Amino acid sequence: MTKPAPPQESRPAPEKDPATVAMGWLHTAKFLTTAPTLEFLPPHDYPEIAFVGRSNAGKSTCINTLTQQKRLAFASKTPGRTQSINLFTLGKQGVTDAVLADLPGYGYAAVPKQDKLRWQQVMANYLVSRENLRGVVLLVDPRHGLTELDDILLEVIRPRVEQGLKFLLLLTKADKLNRSEQTKALSIARLQAGGGEAKLFSALKKQGVEDAAMLLWQWIHPAPETA
Repeated sequence: MTKPAPPQESRPAPEKDPATVAMGWLHTAKFLTTAPTLEFLPPHDYPEIAFVGRSNAGKSTCINTLTQQKRLAFASKTPGRTQSINLFTLGKQGVTDAVLADLPGYGYAAVPKQDKLRWQQVMANYLVSRENLRGVVLLVDPRHGLTELDDILLEVIRPRVEQGLKFLLLLTKADKLNRSEQTKALSIARLQAGGGEAKLFSALKKQGVEDAAMLLWQWIHPAPETA
């Protein structure tokens, strides 16, 4: 008579790597809607993360890289062409838990002045008044540094950052710099971030992609505070 097999010890499932969790979460991004002004944005209670930056800062490429989708954010061949706020939902198993907002790029010289002013007003209104805005990612090409328009945007959101709004200054196209130039650019950016964070990012070399993804995940899913 054979002896019954000893009961198997139940083992807890191995924890997933935080970067894998964050990248998997961002990969769930789906287009929600587009709105030319704030009045057309749908009301919802989900926390929003806004991506902002100059027209040539690589914003669409950054969003597509983070979400691992080639054409989620539309990268126009003509900088400054995108004139609306585009929203994308995030959430696993089809359950939305956050929204990404892709704001119009700004600062492109060929855009008529009246359009520039309208976009700037739309962005300012959004950044100041959007109640469920949880964080802002400002994309900057480190070869050019912060421009006057970037400085104006920082001044607009500074009061909200001081009140707890999350902020990331993301230095795109970092592969265009050598190591010493990257170190210098990052040091300057950390000083300019004004209470936020600064990171290097390269869609081409996949540099900083997982770091940025984990930060965005943490903004929406903060770790519980220990007593």
